[in-house]
Amino acid sequence: MPEVYHIGPLKKRSFFSLFNFSVTMQLIFLNVLCFIIFEIASLFYNRQILASLFYLTPSLIVSGQNLWTLVTSMFLHGGIFHLFFNMISLFYVGMFLEGIIGKKRFLSFYLIAGIFAGIFFALSASFFGTTAIGAKIFGNPNIVGVGASGAIFGLVGLLSVLTPRKKISLIAGPLFAIVLQSTLSFAFPNEPFVGILSAILTFYIILSIFSMFSFNPRLIKLILPINMNFWFLPIVAIVPLVIIGLFVPLPIGNSAHFGGLVVGVVYGFYLRKKFPNKTKHIQRTFR
Repeated sequence: MPEVYHIGPLKKRSFFSLFNFSVTMQLIFLNVLCFIIFEIASLFYNRQILASLFYLTPSLIVSGQNLWTLVTSMFLHGGIFHLFFNMISLFYVGMFLEGIIGKKRFLSFYLIAGIFAGIFFALSASFFGTTAIGAKIFGNPNIVGVGASGAIFGLVGLLSVLTPRKKISLIAGPLFAIVLQSTLSFAFPNEPFVGILSAILTFYIILSIFSMFSFNPRLIKLILPINMNFWFLPIVAIVPLVIIGLFVPLPIGNSAHFGGLVVGVVYGFYLRKKFPNKTKHIQRTFR
């Protein structure tokens, strides 16, 4: 890719040099490493105590406590599937954006987006999540939040402004499976068949993971990819889950996603104003 297409410097990278030169790959490695360390530590120490120390709790943040969790929570995840799908999203979105804006700008923005997403989650949950309806939309102030998705939505928000017409595929199948699992567990908490269906859905999620790397068009259809423009992705990824969350409790931090998205959109318009010619060239190139 010619240098003129990019806001930041872009270096040529081979597959074997990704971990040396790609910030995205380094972030993925750090997320995986932190997840492994946390899981090992949980074998020797009380998991709830560890979670209170490193996961983000909105009520503690607004009271000025455990402020370091705004950072630590970005690199920890609630389970292997949570980690996997976040890292898949980070790989595809991050590698693309890093090549456009450069690794230094990318790293700074990633961290800022993740921290702001945590702050937005903490503030919205603490001030609006104290009622039943508010907790469904913004989250309960005493329920922890964890994961890289707030920062990833920042990347998505930035790309939705810089490359709004570029096509991207939303991996809808596993997302539907997670929502269906939560719905069944909520609607039929004590029914034996729910455990069977949950096991089937878990198997489907595992199968989806293998399908992503199969390079087989038929198998890839199993993950139900939905092609759309980048500008439309944040809407599809947030609004339906907020609506579903009004009726079924979902293990998804929509307010953190929205917070990261806002930072990305704002920074995208800033770059468009500061680098009008380059950003126009990028929009024409990736469409």
